[in-house]
Amino acid sequence: MRVVSLVPSLTEAVAVTVPGVLVGATDWCTHPAGLDVARVGGTKNPDVPRIAALAPDLVVANEEENRAPDLAALRAAGVEVIVTEIRTLDQAFRELARVLAACGAGRPRWLDEAEAAWRELPRPAARLRAAVPVWRRPWMVLGRDTFAGDVLARLGVDNAYADHAERYPRVPVEELTSADLDLVVLPDEPYRFTPEDGPEAFPDTPVALIGGRHLTWYGPSLVEAPTVLSGALRAAVR
Repeated sequence: MRVVSLVPSLTEAVAVTVPGVLVGATDWCTHPAGLDVARVGGTKNPDVPRIAALAPDLVVANEEENRAPDLAALRAAGVEVIVTEIRTLDQAFRELARVLAACGAGRPRWLDEAEAAWRELPRPAARLRAAVPVWRRPWMVLGRDTFAGDVLARLGVDNAYADHAERYPRVPVEELTSADLDLVVLPDEPYRFTPEDGPEAFPDTPVALIGGRHLTWYGPSLVEAPTVLSGALRAAVR
């Protein structure tokens, strides 16, 4: 098999499970460390001719991270494309199994361990209401129907914008700072929130800085994500 991945988390899943099959990945594919494959541009602007020149048997993509015109161009070039839809944790487990099978792999042990880790979560002592900004200038937050929102809900954190009509609504920071929130969750991707860039906007609300890989990636990181995320969320509200 020769596989090109246009999704960072799927890149990690394929590379860890079926070493050697990946021949191309995006510039944003940072895991596993030291991945030595051809780089084919970004998730939103992949180099279609370069991908086709790699002669892949399969390109793995995602309906949210990748643009339909780029995927159509790949198909027009004779490349087989598998497109995932992942908006819940259960969907993630199903789609990971489907992608890995398409890459010629059996079910990996880490996928069983990830499902067990999330199945055996303790019941949260109390539920928290939070906003989850994912961009700044302008401020944008998680809205309805997102994988990250489902992950947080399983950890006892309810997204204040879960019922919004948009999946990633723009929200004035004044609205966020005046909202009735127990917590603001700031991941380090897609916008890279840091201790110096983000928390200062919410002086009256606890802030949890968390790794975007554990919140938004679906792959081997799901094994440790419940422990890592729970620790960061608890530390913020002590």
